[in-house]
Formats: sequence, structure tokens, C-alpha cells
Amino acid sequence: MSNLNDKIATTLALLRAAVADHGPVTFANSLGAEDMVLTDLIARHGLDITMFSLDTGRLPAETYALMQQLRSRYRLPLHIYYPESAALESLVEQQGVNGFYDSVEKRKACCHVRKVEPLRRALAGKGAWLTGMRRDQAVTRGTLEAAAFDTDNGLWKYNPLLDWSNAEVWEYIKANDVPYNALHDQFYPSIGCAPCTRAVTPGEDIRAGRWWWEDPQNKECGLHVGKSTPLKFASIN
Repeated sequence: MSNLNDKIATTLALLRAAVADHGPVTFANSLGAEDMVLTDLIARHGLDITMFSLDTGRLPAETYALMQQLRSRYRLPLHIYYPESAALESLVEQQGVNGFYDSVEKRKACCHVRKVEPLRRALAGKGAWLTGMRRDQAVTRGTLEAAAFDTDNGLWKYNPLLDWSNAEVWEYIKANDVPYNALHDQFYPSIGCAPCTRAVTPGEDIRAGRWWWEDPQNKECGLHVGKSTPLKFASIN
């Protein structure tokens, strides 16, 4: 537990530095296990950080159930952003309701309409945003920094759980009775849209169930692939 306590202290210092140095801060809560750890930390320590989630229109029922559970448990507003209806209608007309299976380009176009554009609206007017990403989740995340300037979105981006292990995430959840998505108990370590997420088998990478038909080197939705400049942490040393 001592190692976890050190991780918690480092994470809280980073969160407080984000608020002090780059507020207003908002948290992109995708309701995964990592995001529920951050939700609990923000609520438990009364941090001045807002939260939002992106409802793509294709989320599993278990994710919606957790949204409601979060509202009841923490009494924190979770602002929901949806795709623009005209853009979504145009997308479906052009490639069909499940056209994202046909090519990487079509899948990324779907992610852009359902995730990237709503994200930009959610980040408008903010000084920094938080994610629950960790380095060991995927090969695409191995070079992430704990904080960097997000050039694409024009604000600071923080990854407070960057160096946490999957075991530490679950140690925190169990120790603090943090609610989590019921699909995690059905071998879904990473959960996105229902048609783009499957359970994994023993030995598979924890993100193997996301866009499983694509090359792992390119499996990101577009929310986390922009250019960034790392931040040095003089304020939290």
C-alpha cells in the first residue's frame, strides 16, 4: 500500500498544480477504471475540476448505468456532450450505420464525428484538461508525458495516472469501494463504443479488445494523437 500511497500523493500534487497553474481545468471522464479513480480523488479532496463525458450514441448499457451511479455516489455534475446531429446524419448516410468496420479511414471518420468534435466543444474556454491514460495501456501511449501543452486543442493536457500500473488502479478501486463499469468483470479491461469493444482473453493486451480488427500501432480514436510539448514540474517539486 505504501507504493500506492506515494502514487496517490504524486497524482494529487499534479492535479493541484494543474488547477493552480492552468485553471480552469476539466476532466475528460470516459468512465473506465482509471477515470473512476480520478473521479474519486477529485470528489474526495474537493478539487476545483469539472468533469465531462462524450456520449457517442453507441455506448454499452453498462456505461450508462455507471453514469447514473456516479451521479448518485459523488453528487458531482457530469456534463455530457453529444455529436452534432447534422454531422452524424451525414456520416451515417455516407458510410452506413456500421461503416467503420470497412476501413481505418471510415472508423476514424466515425470517431471524429462522435468524439473529436464534441471534445473540442467540451474544452472550449478551459486552460487544461485531464485524462486517465497510462503508459502501459498500449504501444501508442508509451511516450506520453504527465503534462504537456496540447497544440491541437490549444491548452494544457495532464495524464495524472500515467505511471500507475493496472494493479494499482484496481487496488485503489477495491480499497475505496469505487464504483466501476460492470463490463470489467466480464473481461473488458478497456471499454469504448459497444460495436468497437470486445472482451479479451488471458494473455492479450488490455486494449486488444478495442478496434481489434486494426493494427495495434494505430489504434487511437483521434482524441489523443495531437502534437504536444512536455511541461517541466517546477511547481510540484
